[in-house]
Amino acid sequence: MNKLNIEQNEINRIVHIPANGIKLEGALVIPSDAKGVVLFAHGSGSSRHSPRNNFVAEVLRKAGAGTLLFDLLTREEDRLYENRFDIDLLTWRLERATQWIMEQPQSASLSIGYFGASTGAAAALQAAATFGPSIGAVVSRGGRPDLAMTALASVQAPTLLIVGGLDDVVIDLNRQAYEKLQAKKHLAIIPGATHLFEEPGTLQEVARLAADWFQQHLGGKRIQAHT
Repeated sequence: MNKLNIEQNEINRIVHIPANGIKLEGALVIPSDAKGVVLFAHGSGSSRHSPRNNFVAEVLRKAGAGTLLFDLLTREEDRLYENRFDIDLLTWRLERATQWIMEQPQSASLSIGYFGASTGAAAALQAAATFGPSIGAVVSRGGRPDLAMTALASVQAPTLLIVGGLDDVVIDLNRQAYEKLQAKKHLAIIPGATHLFEEPGTLQEVARLAADWFQQHLGGKRIQAHT
């Protein structure tokens, strides 16, 4: 009976987030005992159906976090390659989704985290700089935080940068960004992993590190940013 009640209290639905005349489709799952919710900002050419992000999301939910996977671009917008690297557009969409999640009754009091991959990591960090203490934590997987370089010093959220040990160029870019971050931070390099973490066990390590980071830094009531 208790298990049935817990399952009934879980939120699990497809949502449509309004953003300047369009609607961004997403999948929102909030376990009944969640202390926070993590918004996923996927990378260029990816979508909310990305098997890598969905795997990480499942691990985060098992660790007690809610997740929102949604498309930063419409199908039409994604056909234009330039849009995938329009960090300001991706950031603006993530900010709209953040405001939306803050307004939902089931998540209004939850602390908020970002999980960004590739160019989505830059959008996550820029949005974190905008929302200040309202964002509890950020995790970047194979990200391009260097594309948000001017915003990094303003990020207040504890930030974990995860990079594959064989992803040489991206390691250097993450190290440059790491130096600019002023908040609590950690750079984790996973040995033997390439950019997409396709090698056996590497994506599992990404998920473990992310779950630990969010467990440490998400929880309690969300701090309101002063604007």
